Amino acid sequence: MPAFTLDMFQTAGVAMLLFVLGRFLTNRIEFLKRCCIPAPVVGGLIFALVHLALYAGGILQLTFDDNVKDFFMTLFFTSVGYTACFRLLKKGGKKVFVFLGIAILMVVMQNVLSSVLTLTITDWDPRLGLCTGSIPMVGGHGTAGSYGNTMEKELFIEGAKVLAMASATFGLVAGSLMGGPTARSIINKYHLHSVENTEEVMEISDETADEKAKAERVDIDSFTNAAILLIVASGLGTLLTYAFNSIVVFGVKFTFPTYIGSMVIAAIIRNFCDAKRIVLPSKAIDLWGNVSLSIFLAIALMSLKLWELASLAGPMVIMLAAQTLLMFLFARFVVFNAMGRDYEAAVMTSAFCGFGMGATPNAMANMQVLTKRYGPAPQAYFIVPLVGSLFIDFCNGIIITGFLNILPMIAG
Repeated sequence: MPAFTLDMFQTAGVAMLLFVLGRFLTNRIEFLKRCCIPAPVVGGLIFALVHLALYAGGILQLTFDDNVKDFFMTLFFTSVGYTACFRLLKKGGKKVFVFLGIAILMVVMQNVLSSVLTLTITDWDPRLGLCTGSIPMVGGHGTAGSYGNTMEKELFIEGAKVLAMASATFGLVAGSLMGGPTARSIINKYHLHSVENTEEVMEISDETADEKAKAERVDIDSFTNAAILLIVASGLGTLLTYAFNSIVVFGVKFTFPTYIGSMVIAAIIRNFCDAKRIVLPSKAIDLWGNVSLSIFLAIALMSLKLWELASLAGPMVIMLAAQTLLMFLFARFVVFNAMGRDYEAAVMTSAFCGFGMGATPNAMANMQVLTKRYGPAPQAYFIVPLVGSLFIDFCNGIIITGFLNILPMIAG
């Protein structure tokens, strides 16, 4: 079969064309818009399906340069590190910590479920099952692409990336479709309603107007400073990751993905600057992060070898169905009760389905639909993005790493 390898520039060029295609389709297809499917995921999956047809027909097999993907992947997760403001976590109050706690519990349960099913119904490497656990579910496509890449390149687990990406795509759709109906049934059953009370809207920032304006400004200087902050933290972070990966505890050598060190360095810089009242170009950093994520996802999705799913498809369906049932039961009976059994708790239950199986934008979309119909939920709009966008990625990464290192010992 003819084979062709695209270099770094060609890979990036194709990825951007696929992003444009995905953006065109998501703007015009209501289902894609309602489920918050990212444009690069749509474009990348279309290309992956075309590539599958070419491969199956013995026509062509393409190989892509991974360097550009890894670079933008690390930049994106570094930008996430810069959002980890522990001052905001402290100001959020008890409910923020409760929501973070149940999110961490969900991460553990997703990985326990995937591990048990892998050990009982498959002959896979036990770590491969994690690609249907919190890696794609809570982590979404970004974490799926990163850990899938790490598992294939460093742990030599074949099919990890394609399984994780396929599971992440399923999770986006399932989380979007599940959240609204689950919360509506709770609201109707308990006759809940919004309580408009401006005192309940939490003030989370003590920045002055000048500081806020400086953080939100995007010009050539702020954009350049954001790039410097991201690249420096990424570079220092790789050294920290190397140090993490050299740790041996009780004879076990830990394996961390490349971006973990960069996230830690970025979080340290962010909180040091907060303590010293140094204003970071947060809007520009966020823009860099969004651009990097789009490029990374487009390349990760278009480079999927979907033919590798053939031997994994049967167990994958069972495991994803089990994850969906777990999420419904956990959100309905644990999240709602733990968050106070009121209207705000019902809205957060809907959001939990979104980011517990997909991503924070899915959670926000689920909440938006509910609040438009039933009224505002100010606590939910603060707590969910704070936990979903800032802190759960750190916790998820630590827990996944623990499972990756412990599972071989259990299976052996």
